[in-house]
Amino acid sequence: MENREIAKILQETANLLEIDGADIGRYRSYEKAAQLIENLADRIEDLAKAGTLTELPGIGDRMAAHIQEILQTGKYTLHRKLLKKYPHTILEVLSLPSLGPKKTGLLWKRFKAATVDDIERLARAAKLRDLPGFGEKSEQNILKGIEMYKRQAGRFHIDEADREAEELAAYIEALGKTVRGVTPAGSLRRGKETIGDLDLLLISKEVEKVSDYILKYPRIEQQLARGENKVSFKLGNAMQVDVRILEERSFGAALQYFTGSKEHNIVLRGRAKERGWKLSEYALETIKGSRFLAGRTEAEIYEKLGLTYIEPELRENTGEIEAAEKGELPRLVELRDIRGDLQMHTTASDGKNSIEEMARAAKKLGYEYIALTDHSKAVTVANGMDEKRTIEQIGKIRQVEQRMDGFWLLAGIEVDILKDGRLDLDDEVLAQLDVVVASVHSYMNLEPAAMTDRILRAFENPNLMILAHPTGRLLLRRDPFLFDIERVLDDAARRGIAVECNAYPDRLDLKDVHLRMAKERGVKVVISTDSHSTTHLPFMKYGVLIARRAWLEKRDVLNTLPAEELFKMLHRRRTPVKAAHRR
Repeated sequence: MENREIAKILQETANLLEIDGADIGRYRSYEKAAQLIENLADRIEDLAKAGTLTELPGIGDRMAAHIQEILQTGKYTLHRKLLKKYPHTILEVLSLPSLGPKKTGLLWKRFKAATVDDIERLARAAKLRDLPGFGEKSEQNILKGIEMYKRQAGRFHIDEADREAEELAAYIEALGKTVRGVTPAGSLRRGKETIGDLDLLLISKEVEKVSDYILKYPRIEQQLARGENKVSFKLGNAMQVDVRILEERSFGAALQYFTGSKEHNIVLRGRAKERGWKLSEYALETIKGSRFLAGRTEAEIYEKLGLTYIEPELRENTGEIEAAEKGELPRLVELRDIRGDLQMHTTASDGKNSIEEMARAAKKLGYEYIALTDHSKAVTVANGMDEKRTIEQIGKIRQVEQRMDGFWLLAGIEVDILKDGRLDLDDEVLAQLDVVVASVHSYMNLEPAAMTDRILRAFENPNLMILAHPTGRLLLRRDPFLFDIERVLDDAARRGIAVECNAYPDRLDLKDVHLRMAKERGVKVVISTDSHSTTHLPFMKYGVLIARRAWLEKRDVLNTLPAEELFKMLHRRRTPVKAAHRR
């Protein structure tokens, strides 16, 4: 079993225990174990085999025994017992914003409400507002959360879809020479921020053998269909997967067809029709006589249609076909262009790893530099740092840097933008930092005009360098807060402030449309992971995917620069540069 599967069972057990009224210490122990396992770099199964589970912080003999049970059986007795006492649908209720285990437990005890529809009926009947801990505002927020839940039901974060695709592809490729070219298509290949169904394509002449093998995949929960060249099924997490087994001459046509958006493909089919051809998932061919023209590769299809090759992330019919016709497509930024990561957290605030552990993990990825940007004091829930602790953190970062053999460690902060637009630390302290990332974590329900003014007032501080996760959204959980994005980007361009493309899969903020607006205004972008663990650093690839969807090139992204050039660009607002001497 994978770490995330074990963590999910333990987290659900924690939630169900809290609903059940268990002591805080009991359900917290499951919660902490789940968080630890979710963020663990090593496979928990390997640690169990080595007999080292109890060496993990917070894992005692009893919790180790629970983990062993899950590893051996795929299930956990207490988890199953609680799901007999409470309907499984209560776990869906727990995913709603504004509803935690305590409130969910109260609604179960008072109304036997255990589904999202149950909660919606109660809220619309105004039966929640008078309950302890609720109120009218809470009731309205729950209704908004339900609306969002229904809108996004059946969608998955990109990293989850990516993992499922990788694991299934590895399973299929174990067949050896029987299969070739196993490739994800659809919205995952286009780099969409959330994914619905998962499409996988491959080449093989032995359709029956391959189909039989795929349908024995151990993670399949339900077989949906088996056709002439396709199998469909649902995984344990309810994700639907369609695997198509293709002839070599059709692979490129199918990959193009099942990757491009509906709008992109309609335009391509129109171009084919104008030439007396037809384009399908099987081939580009003549209308008269069905003479084969192209289909083995995507590139030959685009070439036949008079277009330069269009990268998958651009296939949304937002100008890419016109640009391809003129030979004016951008040379998109690539993961290998990224030289460093400019937002991450350590044990100084709410991170799981030390400064040195984060630095060494980043160096192993081939980076030249990172910025350590723990939270400022306003974020008390994340153990945010005050002025004194921030100065101490700068010293610790400098000490670690001396041991890193030429690897740059930039002393930074993720400083809160307060309600009135002030930054959360004194200017004298901010001036000593190499990187000042600013973000909003509170009062997200301000009116758009007030939120706009708040951000613009923050921009007046000459120490602010990067606006982080600018809209505050959490995909599938929280809508972005509203402000005048055009005014903010215009002011960022005027002042030389960069905006972040936050690569953490829960955020991916700014989204592609806004990043393209930034590019058009000459606003530089920083792609950062917002890592809270060494295991999060590889999330950079998802930020790069979103940047590519926004047509960003290497020159648009600040952290493609070498360390010294980056440092100069970040500090161009400070006259003279007030940051501590670096070298």
